[in-house]
Amino acid sequence: MSKEYFELLIKPEDNYELFLNLILSLTDDAIEENDGEIIVRSEESLEDFQEPLEKFAKALNTKCYIKCEKKESIDWIKKYQDSIQAVEVGSFYVRPSWSEAKEGKIDILIDPALAFGSGHHETTSSCLLAIDEFVKKGDSLLDVGTGSGILAIAAAKKGAVVDVCDTDEICIESTKSNFALNNQEINKSWIGSVNFAKEKYDVVLANIIADVLVMISDDLINSTKDGGIIIVSGILDKHEKRVLSKFSNLKELKIIHKNEWVTMVFKK
Repeated sequence: MSKEYFELLIKPEDNYELFLNLILSLTDDAIEENDGEIIVRSEESLEDFQEPLEKFAKALNTKCYIKCEKKESIDWIKKYQDSIQAVEVGSFYVRPSWSEAKEGKIDILIDPALAFGSGHHETTSSCLLAIDEFVKKGDSLLDVGTGSGILAIAAAKKGAVVDVCDTDEICIESTKSNFALNNQEINKSWIGSVNFAKEKYDVVLANIIADVLVMISDDLINSTKDGGIIIVSGILDKHEKRVLSKFSNLKELKIIHKNEWVTMVFKK
C-alpha cells in the first residue's frame, strides 16, 4: 500500500444521479455514497476530474461542491467496506460479501463497485418491494438498464426467468458477475435498450431517470404482455405527473414514495 492516496469529494445540490452516473463512467476506483456526497478514492491523482466536473455542473446550472486532496494512507478499503452495510427490504436481504446472510430472508449478494445499485438508494429499495409483491415464479421479466443487476437477481430468486439489457457494456458485465456470485442464471442479455427486445414479457422493469422513462415509455408498454406488469422508478417527485401521463392508459396498481423518489407499478 502506498503511503498516500487521493480523495475526491463531490456534493451537488441537485441532479445527484447525473453526477453519480458521470463519475461511474469516468473511473473504476472505489466509490462511496454518503448522505448526498460522492467520494472517490484512488492511489492515482484525481485532480484531472475537477475541471470536467465543474464544467458539468455549470452545464446543468447546478451548484456543486468539489474538493480533491491528498491524504495519508489508511486502510481505506476496510473503511469503505465498513461504510457499506447490509439492508433488509421486504423478503430480501441485500449484503456485501463481507457480511453474513440473514436466516429466513432471500439472500442477495452484491459487492458495491462500478455499476449503480446496492439496495440502499430509495429507487432500488422501492423496486425490490415491488418485485417482492408483484413478481411470481415462472414470470418472464426484462430488466431495462440493469446496472449492477440487483433487481434482476431479486426477480430470479423469486423464480422469474430474467432477461437484462443496458446501454453500458460495463453494467452488463457487472450484472453477469453478480448473477454468478448469487448462483443465478441470466436467460438473455444484450447491450442496448428495450427496443431490441424480441418478445413480450410478464414483467418489464426500468429503474432509470424520468427523462429516459418518458422517451422509452412506448417501448416499455409494447414489450409487456397484455395483463403484464410494468415497474418504473428513478423518478423524482417533481417529474411524477409527467411520467404518469405516459402510462395513463394502463391500470395503476401502486405508487411508492420514498423521500423525493417515486416508483410506479402498472398493469397493461
